[in-house]
Amino acid sequence: MAAIQFPNQTYLQRSPKSSPPHLGLVCVTISQQVRFRTMTRTRYLKLSLSQRESALKELYADNLQRLDQALTFCQENSIRLYRMSSNLFPLSDMEDEIGANILEEMSADLGKIGQKAQALDIRIVLHPDQYVVLSSDSPEIVQTSIKILERHARTLDLIGLPRSPWSLMNIHGGKSQRSEQLIKVILELPAAIKNRLTLENDEYAYSSDEILAVCQQAGIPMVFDAHHQICHENLDSYDHPSVAEMFYAARETWENPDWQLVHISNGETAFNDRKHSNLITAMPNVYHQAPWIEIEAKHKEEAIAHLRSWWLMGK
Repeated sequence: MAAIQFPNQTYLQRSPKSSPPHLGLVCVTISQQVRFRTMTRTRYLKLSLSQRESALKELYADNLQRLDQALTFCQENSIRLYRMSSNLFPLSDMEDEIGANILEEMSADLGKIGQKAQALDIRIVLHPDQYVVLSSDSPEIVQTSIKILERHARTLDLIGLPRSPWSLMNIHGGKSQRSEQLIKVILELPAAIKNRLTLENDEYAYSSDEILAVCQQAGIPMVFDAHHQICHENLDSYDHPSVAEMFYAARETWENPDWQLVHISNGETAFNDRKHSNLITAMPNVYHQAPWIEIEAKHKEEAIAHLRSWWLMGK
């Protein structure tokens, strides 16, 4: 097992052939063990400046403790991949910069989270919300999207996570038929964002082929989602040849293929229903070759346990 060096950090490089895929927890648990607090913009704007600072300090400290507990939960359940909530520190991108300044003041405590993740060998990733649209035809929306990504990137820096796809920020293509604009914006992003950025195929705007082409031209990794693939192409099986083809094509976009991340979900009422089911009962056979898989199912840790009971054990 070779060691990959980052500034002040060491992470282990594992071959996908040496161990079964790592199944990742997305943000919270179906139980109450991993939960986070939030605050609405409307409520925030009703507060005075001093009240805003007091409220956010208390909220951020609480959520940071909850993040620490989330890592402990992952360790206790042998989960080595965790998608951190994009709303972990709400309102930290406000123009008053109160939240951003509080996070800077909390840098030592944030850094302890990164140290704990490293000690526990847990990979932390992020999926910014749907408001990030780098392909928009509105310059204002593009600039707001970049500002959101800058805030997330700064938070990952404060936690001490490397500027690489190990600690990726994954987004969708956004507005359809705007590939050239998307590539242009990505190429001009600051390194703190671009070095972490990945793109994912979706059910509507960008097919796997289209996102693959963008990733190849922009020089960033592709996160392949098999369920989005079968929905977009109206397929009747995860083992349709195109699923394996796109899985391997996406792998080629990862400079380190051992870091390749894929997503899986199942349809709630039908195979290609876009709504997510509670558990995962169908998997692409090619996903046995995936090093890291985020489990996008409503029952969270129960879905991971269920997959371990039939899919991983059956290999």
